[in-house]
Amino acid sequence: MDTETSLESNELNQQTSSKQGGLKTMPFIIANEAFEKVASSGLTPNMTRYLMGSYNMDVAKVTTILALFGAATNFLPVAGAFVSDSFLGRFLTILLGCIASLLGMTLMWLTAMIPQAKPPACDPLSKSCESSSSAQLFLLYGSFVLLSIGAGGIRPCSLAFGADQFDKEGDPNSKSVVQNFFNWYYASSSIAVLFSFTAIVYIQDHLGWKVGFGIPAMFMLLSTLLFVLASSYYVKAKPNKSLFRGFAQVTVATFRNRHIDLPPKLHEGVYHHLAGSNKAVPTELLRFLNKACIIRNKEKDLNADEGERTRMQNVDDEARTVCVDREMLSLGVRNVKGE
Repeated sequence: MDTETSLESNELNQQTSSKQGGLKTMPFIIANEAFEKVASSGLTPNMTRYLMGSYNMDVAKVTTILALFGAATNFLPVAGAFVSDSFLGRFLTILLGCIASLLGMTLMWLTAMIPQAKPPACDPLSKSCESSSSAQLFLLYGSFVLLSIGAGGIRPCSLAFGADQFDKEGDPNSKSVVQNFFNWYYASSSIAVLFSFTAIVYIQDHLGWKVGFGIPAMFMLLSTLLFVLASSYYVKAKPNKSLFRGFAQVTVATFRNRHIDLPPKLHEGVYHHLAGSNKAVPTELLRFLNKACIIRNKEKDLNADEGERTRMQNVDDEARTVCVDREMLSLGVRNVKGE
């Protein structure tokens, strides 16, 4: 009876997993990324002219604001990746990022729609300009903050989340499908940026800021809706343990094994690795960290009694986990280098 129940539950799990992921999720993820690129890229090219003309700011202040906005937009994806991998998971992180970006673009659009959201225009006769009030600046800065938070949630997770949909063990076509997804992903992103730098900028120059900021907000709304629409079809990988803890384990294990010489390159049988893994040898990138994965005493492991074997099995499991963390660290370095 128990066997039949377990078989039925396994069949249900297989049916559920077969319904999730795959090619049917590709249009939604690519559309989400493309529309987000159109929206976010469409705001930046003319922002200097908007702040100087509508908020009576000088060049120095505008440059400072946009520099801080760019710095936050480029830094927060690092924090977003950590939050995604350690706590929320990629789906929820992207969803929250989409909502934050949508709110930020809506606020930016409201600054153009509501006359009271901006200071009055400069007097051409006296050449005097009224500065922005605290409430007006709060609305403007709030939109920049939300846009940066949105970028921090979407940018580090979107591509990896798409790869999760096609990463199926035992499928020989998985790698080629993932490669095709990457090609479509980058192609759509490039087209979206090109469209933003031409069509959206043209609209802002000729139809004004109300329409010019409203269209990116509309694209961001479409991006969010399309992403949510396919929610039931996504493969949603659960977050792992804290990456900081894993990196600390790699560092400690490497220091503990610092006196052990590294074996020749591509030498198998001397490293801990996960059961069933195709990778029995760690990567050559940051090779000195491979000491964290070395099996310290093979003969002692084979001749130990049952209690000692149990203890060493726990250590061995932890060592395998350290090796996974070590691979994640090297992958992060490879991404930073652009390889």
